Amino acid sequence: MKIIECPRDAMQGIKNFIPTELKIEYINQLLKCGFDTIDFGSFVSPKAIPQMKDTANVLEGIEESKTKLLAIIANERGANDAVQFERIDYLGYPFSVSEEFQKRNTNSTIEESFLKLEKIKSISDKNNKVLVVYLSMGFGNPYGEKWHPDLVTMWSEKLYNRLGIKIIAVSDTIGCAVPESVSNLFQTIIPELPEVEIGAHLHVLREKAKNIIDAAYSSGCRRFDGAIKGYGGCPMAKDDLTGNMPTEMILQYLQEKEIEHTIDHYNFENALSFSSKIFSEYE
Repeated sequence: MKIIECPRDAMQGIKNFIPTELKIEYINQLLKCGFDTIDFGSFVSPKAIPQMKDTANVLEGIEESKTKLLAIIANERGANDAVQFERIDYLGYPFSVSEEFQKRNTNSTIEESFLKLEKIKSISDKNNKVLVVYLSMGFGNPYGEKWHPDLVTMWSEKLYNRLGIKIIAVSDTIGCAVPESVSNLFQTIIPELPEVEIGAHLHVLREKAKNIIDAAYSSGCRRFDGAIKGYGGCPMAKDDLTGNMPTEMILQYLQEKEIEHTIDHYNFENALSFSSKIFSEYE
């Protein structure tokens, strides 16, 4: 069972700039919790995501830990910047099954994005980094484009067979997933790609979170992204209340089901308390 905490996703949409020192302190708190990975920052255009312009500076203050670090990139330039840092283990790329969303998110078509991924994969391999692909619009499409679970499966197979991508996080970018669609998708895609680690990056309304977690876990998903208190979410989402999957609800589910995990309760509670210094003061 892998739990990935995503402070980058939680912070990136906040307009008021969060001081670098505060980001460092928060991420260092999270590193004590026992998460498999921290999605800590991004190497993207500061014009697009000004909140993340200090990612390299944040990295300088991050303490050593067994927890791995993931940085989001959107093109080869970002990948080349990210691989300069030995401390980074994973590069994360947002790939979409929606043409419209791919253009909005990375200013490229799906086909252009796939070609870009080929180059990024080469950069990653040469520098001993692992590429994680976020398959956005994984559970629906708000733009009137055709969508079907088979489309998600097809692109997942192509990412593995053509590029050798071994970690794919299916992403509910707009919070449209329901338990049935989550179950159907994971029950299809996980058996089809036994060599690939299939994860869930879910944006949800809080009251729907537990049923969706259960649907994913019961269907074989063992990699979950979350953000403390559900902060953040996609700027493209139509519902402002749709945030990230609250990490504490993932942990609550695991506790109720008596499922083993690596998160230390004491340190997680400290991080939960510390989070208000960022999200209450700077939102």
